[in-house]
Amino acid sequence: MAEIRNYTLNFGPQHPAAHGVLRLILEMDGEVIQRADPHIGLLHRATEKLAETKPFNQSIGYMDRLDYVSMMCNEHGYVLAIEKLLGIQAPIRAQYIRTMFDEITRILNHLMWLGAHALDIGAMTVFLYAFREREDLLDCYEAVSGARMHATYYRPGGVYRDLPNRMPHYEPSNWHNAKQVAKLNEQRSGSLLDFIADFTARFPKCIDEYETLLTDNRIWKQRTVGIGVVSPERAKQLGFSGPMLRGSGILWDLRKFQPYAMYDKLDFDIPIGTNGDSYDRYLVRVEEMRQSTRIINQCVEWLKANPGPVMLADAKVVPPKRVDMKNDMESLIHHFKLFTEGYTVPAGEAYAAVEHPKGEFGVYLVSDGANKPYRLKVRAPGFPHLASLDEMAKGHMLADVVAIIGTQDIVFGEIDR
Repeated sequence: MAEIRNYTLNFGPQHPAAHGVLRLILEMDGEVIQRADPHIGLLHRATEKLAETKPFNQSIGYMDRLDYVSMMCNEHGYVLAIEKLLGIQAPIRAQYIRTMFDEITRILNHLMWLGAHALDIGAMTVFLYAFREREDLLDCYEAVSGARMHATYYRPGGVYRDLPNRMPHYEPSNWHNAKQVAKLNEQRSGSLLDFIADFTARFPKCIDEYETLLTDNRIWKQRTVGIGVVSPERAKQLGFSGPMLRGSGILWDLRKFQPYAMYDKLDFDIPIGTNGDSYDRYLVRVEEMRQSTRIINQCVEWLKANPGPVMLADAKVVPPKRVDMKNDMESLIHHFKLFTEGYTVPAGEAYAAVEHPKGEFGVYLVSDGANKPYRLKVRAPGFPHLASLDEMAKGHMLADVVAIIGTQDIVFGEIDR
């Protein structure tokens, strides 16, 4: 008989499948996991503490850097909490823009998850396919904010600026001649909304390609079916949300049951799983991408038909236009005050939550009437999911730990906040 020894094994923090600086201490009986102990704290970003030292608007960029794959959704939660305390509401056009970009962000997140999860388990091609589509959506981020990732686009009272009427074009270079560039620029001949409409028209076919590679692939099913099963009751007890909760068969989505922005005006379905395993969570996220495409289409139609303001005209919260600032003394004073001190928020507390791609992203904000938060607490969806890792991994093999970390869709920026 071969001698089987018990091992204590470090998984991470620099392991590519640890999805960030996760140090996982595994107690193993041969190849079987007896206990999985996640150690966090190696990233220590201190976002919540930093936010308490800065005027409200200066922390919007920190929200982008929490879950750095779901940038604008993080901003949305924070901005909603500020708007609740201020007692203001963004114009309808701004709300539609936020809704559209929330769903663009959901697709961005799920594409990154799909590519990385498949790569962790051993499927290379999906990763390349998913990143091909991510490029177009990151171009949409760049078109409205100037940044591909950390946009800082949502502001209390609306969004930074309206959607551009022209997409940036590629130019001939050493890598692409004029003919190739003309082909690349075909989709960019119109406005940003035209570019997004073109994307949503061809994206469902791309999802079909991912499914062709994975959904009935017998190796993919062997690696995900029956792995990390969580019952519906246990998922609720563990504080799951998002695809982790819906994968276990529980119909709960803040966009439907606690609507914010314009979700109550839009038509979409909520996919749920039946078995609560990694395969079901995969199917839920793939279907979510299809539903997000539906939502984006509806937003594009509305935005094309309804021009209007994208920011409140409240000079105490929103900076004046630069033209006004250079010609009008009162606007200059407002501009100076907003960019040096910011604005004060009435004393009180507010909790705002959004249906982030990973689950419920909530921001609890306490104000003492000053120009910065007295206390900021972020409810990150990945934190309770990571806490369940020991329970989900027990009795599985070492290779299954990688699949379970992947199915949880963990990003460490929000866990080590």
